[in-house]
Amino acid sequence: MAAGFMLFRGVVLRLAMVELDHHAWRYMLRAEDSSKSSERFLKTMAAARLSACSDAEIAYMHHLLFQLEYLKDGGRMSGGRVECDSMFRASELPQKLFKPDFVLKDGTEVYTDIRLVPGDPEPRVGVQRGGFFVSFLHWRPDRLGNLPLNFTLTEVDEAGRPAGWLHGERPQIDPFLLAKDGWARAGDSLYATHCSPHYFNCFTAFVNTRAVLDARTKQSVFCTLLGGIAGCFVGLFCLLLYRRNRSMVHQLRRAIRDEKLHMVYQPIVQLRDRRIVEAEALVRWTDDDGFAVSPEIFVHVAEENGFVGELTELVVRLALNELGDLLREHLDLSLNINVTGMDLADPAFLPMLERSLAAFRVEAPSVTIEVTESSTARKATAVETIHILRARGHNVYIDDFGTGYSSLSYLHSLAVDAVKIDKSFTHSIGTMAVTSSILPQILAMAETLSLAVVAEGIETEEQADYFASYEQPILGQGWLFGRPAMAEDFCSLLEEHEVESSLLTPPGHGA
Repeated sequence: MAAGFMLFRGVVLRLAMVELDHHAWRYMLRAEDSSKSSERFLKTMAAARLSACSDAEIAYMHHLLFQLEYLKDGGRMSGGRVECDSMFRASELPQKLFKPDFVLKDGTEVYTDIRLVPGDPEPRVGVQRGGFFVSFLHWRPDRLGNLPLNFTLTEVDEAGRPAGWLHGERPQIDPFLLAKDGWARAGDSLYATHCSPHYFNCFTAFVNTRAVLDARTKQSVFCTLLGGIAGCFVGLFCLLLYRRNRSMVHQLRRAIRDEKLHMVYQPIVQLRDRRIVEAEALVRWTDDDGFAVSPEIFVHVAEENGFVGELTELVVRLALNELGDLLREHLDLSLNINVTGMDLADPAFLPMLERSLAAFRVEAPSVTIEVTESSTARKATAVETIHILRARGHNVYIDDFGTGYSSLSYLHSLAVDAVKIDKSFTHSIGTMAVTSSILPQILAMAETLSLAVVAEGIETEEQADYFASYEQPILGQGWLFGRPAMAEDFCSLLEEHEVESSLLTPPGHGA
C-alpha cells in the first residue's frame, strides 16, 4: 500500500511539474512579447521628436498602443510624475510622484505599481526611459487542472542575478531559484522557471504539492488499494518461492541420503583420431514432482546450505561404483569428477577421496579432478589442495576456462595439468564474435605453460577441425562425439570406438 501511494504521489507530482513547465514556458514567451512591445514603444516615441504632450504626440502614442499587443497605456513621465497620457486628460492624472522599484543598467526605471486610476483593483507594471513610460495589461494566468496557477515575474540583471520582483506573488524561497531555468522543489511547493534569452525577465509557475495531491484524493485511494493488492500477490509469491526453496533443500538432502541422484558420462576424445580417452562424470537429479533440476541450481543450493561435501562424496561413490571395473580394465582411461571451491577448502575432502579410491580399488591416476575457474578464487587454499592432489597422482583440470581469472601468472601458481576451454569460446568459431579472437591467445597461453587443452561444447565438424589444426595435442568434448549417457551406454560406446580403432589400425601397429 505504501508503494502504491508513493508511486501515485511520484507520478502525480511529476505530471504537475511537466504542466508547470509548460505554463512557465508559454508565459515567458508572453513576457518576451510584452518586453518587445514596450521596447518598440519607447524607441519609436524617442525617435518621433514631437512636441512634448502635444495633441499630435498623444495621438501618435494612442496609435502605437493600438498596434502593439500586451500594452495598456503610455505617456510622458518626468521625475516620477506623469505629465501626459494617451488615455487620460491632464486633469485626470494623479499628482503623486511614482518611485521606481529598481533601475536597470541601461537606465530603464521599473515600476511595479503605476496605477493611474485610483479605482484600479490591481497594481500595474510599467517601465520608463528617456522621458516616456508604458504600462502593461494585467496577467490572466490559466489554471492547473482544477487548481489556480500561482506565478511570479522577476527581473534579472546582466549577470543573471535577481534584480527585483515585477508581478504576481512573492514566494518565500531563495530568489536565485527564480532567476534561472529549471525545476525546483522548496517547502511544500513545486516551481518551474523559464528565463528570456533576449530580455531581463523570468517567469515562474508554482503550485502547492498538498493541493495537487488533495485534488486527486479518489485516485490516491485507488492506487493505494491497488498497491496493497499487488503487495499481497508479491508477498504470496515470495512466500511460495521461499517454501519451494526450503522444500528443494529438504528434497535434495533426502535425495543425497537415499542416493536418489544418478550419474551420466560424456566422452572426451583425442581430436586427431577421435579415440575416447576420458569420461566426465555428470550428476543428475529429478525432484519429487518429477522435474529435472539443473546441476547449476542444486549444486548451488547445496553450497548455500553447507552440504555440498555430502553431494560430492555421493558423486565420487556412484561414479567409482559404476565405472570402477572399466577403469581397472582400461588404465589409459580417465574418469573426470567435478568438485567445488568449498570442496577444495574442506579438510574432509582429501581423506574422503582417498577412502573411496581404496574401497573401489581404483588408482589415483585414473581419476581426474575438475575445478571451475571461479572455484580457485580462494587462491591459497586452492593451490595447497591442488598440489596434494597432483602429488597423489591425480590430474587436475581448470573447467570453464576463460570466464574470469585467466592469466599466465595465475595459472602458473595453480600448477594444474590442463585447461578446459569454456563452450562459449567454441561456439564463437566461424562467427564475428569477439570471443573468437581470444581463442588463439588461450591456446598460446596453454602451450607456453605446457598445459593440455580440452575444448568443450564441440557440436560441428568445423569446430572440431579448428582445434585439430593446431600442432599441440587438444582433446574434444561435445555432442559431436557423444551426449551424456548412462554407464552401460557409455561402456557400449567405448567398445564400439575400440572396435573401429582396431579395424583402422594397419597390421603390425599398436592400437
